[in-house]
Amino acid sequence: MVDADRQLRWMVDLQLVPRGIDDPLVLEVFRTIDRALFVPPDLHSYAYEDRPLGIGEGQTISQPYMVAIMTQSLLLTGAERVLEIGTGSGYQTAMLAALAREVYTIEVHGPLLERARETLGGMGVANVRYRVGNGRLGWPEEAPFDRILCAAAADVIPPAWFDQLGDPGLLLTPTGGPEGQILTCVTKRGGRLSWREFCPCRFVPLVGG
Repeated sequence: MVDADRQLRWMVDLQLVPRGIDDPLVLEVFRTIDRALFVPPDLHSYAYEDRPLGIGEGQTISQPYMVAIMTQSLLLTGAERVLEIGTGSGYQTAMLAALAREVYTIEVHGPLLERARETLGGMGVANVRYRVGNGRLGWPEEAPFDRILCAAAADVIPPAWFDQLGDPGLLLTPTGGPEGQILTCVTKRGGRLSWREFCPCRFVPLVGG
């Protein structure tokens, strides 16, 4: 554990802080939540490097910087109900659970969701609800959500997400296709939507019709 603590400090101080991650609460959770818990055992030696890693089912755990910038951009205060599209490894889920009141996470691949549920349960995380399903549909019976985060790229943001976003609310997702993607932040306030694109990225495509 001492070695993991040292590796996490290195990851934060050398990879995240110099690139503009400066929210103290975000930095603290990155120093305390061990990324190695969320990667396959044969990839543990790469767990603290700033790159995505395969987790099975054709999916990846995002690089630490991308998880950090997305988490910081959500502007969480601890009071929010968050919908996460694409549970994946559960690493981003763990960050959200540490910084928000409740997290509702959807994953289309059942084996990944169960693995993430087991990992988070072993960490004592108790404020996450899980669903296997099509993330494009969201989680309508639990809407509205203060924040919606998607960890897969869509050519077009599904309309259901706008319907399920609270007012005020913030939606963050990569948009674009194989030719290029960018993080897109949509803010809803007073019934109006405002858009901001701010960081080139590369994510697996959002699946589901």
